[in-house]
Amino acid sequence: MDRRGFNRRVLLGGAAVATSLSVAPEAMSATAPARTAPAGGEVRRIKMYAERLAGGQMGYGFEKGRATVPGPLIELNEGDTLHIEFENTTDVPVSLHVHGVDYEITSDGTRQTRSAVEPGGTRTYTWRTHEPGRRADGTWRSGSAGYWHYHDHVVGTEHGTGGIRRGLYGPVIVRRKGDVLPDATHTIVFNDMTINNQPAHTGPNVEATVGDRVEIVMITHGEYYHTFHMHGHRWADNRTGILTGPDDPTRVVDTKICGPADSFGFQVIAGEGVGAGAWMYHCHVQSHADMGMVGLFLVKKPDGTIPGYHPHEHGGHTGSAGKKSGHAH
Repeated sequence: MDRRGFNRRVLLGGAAVATSLSVAPEAMSATAPARTAPAGGEVRRIKMYAERLAGGQMGYGFEKGRATVPGPLIELNEGDTLHIEFENTTDVPVSLHVHGVDYEITSDGTRQTRSAVEPGGTRTYTWRTHEPGRRADGTWRSGSAGYWHYHDHVVGTEHGTGGIRRGLYGPVIVRRKGDVLPDATHTIVFNDMTINNQPAHTGPNVEATVGDRVEIVMITHGEYYHTFHMHGHRWADNRTGILTGPDDPTRVVDTKICGPADSFGFQVIAGEGVGAGAWMYHCHVQSHADMGMVGLFLVKKPDGTIPGYHPHEHGGHTGSAGKKSGHAH
């Protein structure tokens, strides 16, 4: 499926299927070059909704009746402007506050700036992104590219503590022209002592086939510091999670400390060098792992099997930790 078809499926609410590649070195070297992000500069418009969910949770969605926890991925390219028509279908004020991009004070999404949305109300939030470049004084200004996130800022308290605890959060990716595009993107959120607000020992599983390029957006919310660790896979501790070449001095890691409102992301080739398997990811604060902050990276062989994996022996949720999303239109 090409990128255009992929984006259309996302906008229509469909789930995308990651492309499977062979793990054999000779096969991997024969594949086409990695797909990359185009230049930005587009003006995009989407609709978003805040909704109440079962069990006292709340979520964001692109369609009424389809809110999720985490909320849907919003993906942009540097230079894009995004207008979000946001409707609050709940019975309490809700807002949309974003990290990492540019916005005027009227799009801050806080009580202090009177930019929340009352029950049944609608408001347009505008987010802008920019490319890196020099300021008038000659100093360097970084671009907007990175792994960011959005969340409520008013439910429960003036800072949205109740909204975040109930699930009002989601991922934002801003790409730079030329950034490598993944086959699938998944969101993992350590929120207090939960993963994606799921019960202990039922952390969401990430599914892939050996050779897939898998992207993880990792976000932390709540009261605690955690340590994200993924078994069998590692990434570069930089903006993209990918080394730029053989001389790139970036540290390669498989564990990263994260605190409230932290966000980072990375890409891995599923099973690269290690093969198929039920690879664990978890908080490496030992007491947190013992209390259930654990999930699985289920890497399948091309025939769909996972060596040594017996689902009934694992408490993880069989669903994915997220869906691939395309550019917001």
